[in-house]
Amino acid sequence: MKSSLFLVSLLSLLSLASGLAAAQGPAPSPAQKPRWALGIGAAVSDSVYAGEGTRVKPVPLLSYEGERIFWRGIGGGVHLLNRDGLSLDATLSGRMDGIDRKDFGTRELAERGINRALLEDRDDGLDLGLAATWRGNMGQLELGLKQDVTSASKGYEASLKYGYPFQWGGARIVPHAGISHMSKKLANYYYGTLPEEVARGVVSYQPGSAAVPRIGVDVMRPFAGRWMFIGGVSYKHLPTKVADSPLVEKDKNGSVSAFFGVSRGF
Repeated sequence: MKSSLFLVSLLSLLSLASGLAAAQGPAPSPAQKPRWALGIGAAVSDSVYAGEGTRVKPVPLLSYEGERIFWRGIGGGVHLLNRDGLSLDATLSGRMDGIDRKDFGTRELAERGINRALLEDRDDGLDLGLAATWRGNMGQLELGLKQDVTSASKGYEASLKYGYPFQWGGARIVPHAGISHMSKKLANYYYGTLPEEVARGVVSYQPGSAAVPRIGVDVMRPFAGRWMFIGGVSYKHLPTKVADSPLVEKDKNGSVSAFFGVSRGF
């Protein structure tokens, strides 16, 4: 089921890019590339949380690309080093993994032995980190480390991702694969039960640190002068210790997510 959803999303993404490529003129030259862009997008995901179903979030797209400072959607940073195919960035980004307890399914939680009324919300977070990227003829390799600086999980995540960009018509397509390591605090907050919940009688469950592999593809396609279509689809596989959480949908071992948006450069 998940592989079929991933394939449908991928085909939809490529069809949109292909249609824009056929219908619109050439992209702006590098010298004309705008620094500012403004638009709107939507993030759609097959939530792993029990009873939540499909999660849809509108996302304002504000981006800025300067020589040192950049901002892209819900995250940005500063280039500490950027030359000869190597970049090192200090980053700040939003983490949208939270869920209000009312968005859990009462019946689905009950099947896992959980009373929804005894749960706490899981808040979104704000991560501060470092990211290093190497780009060459063989593709691009990204290493990242980010730490929650809010009062949400207070955990960290380390990630490794490889992508191979190529041009298809006027579209830039980047298939990618990677893995992320969630610290114990991060995994326990979003996929475990909290001490205050256990004190109310909720079953105690803490998955501990966990590694989450994922694959995906991103697409960017300029059209109509300064307009840009942006899209992506990915699939992440849940390790057993996360999939066994009483907060996670029963028999769910992965999740598909997609993003689609348009923006205009200025």
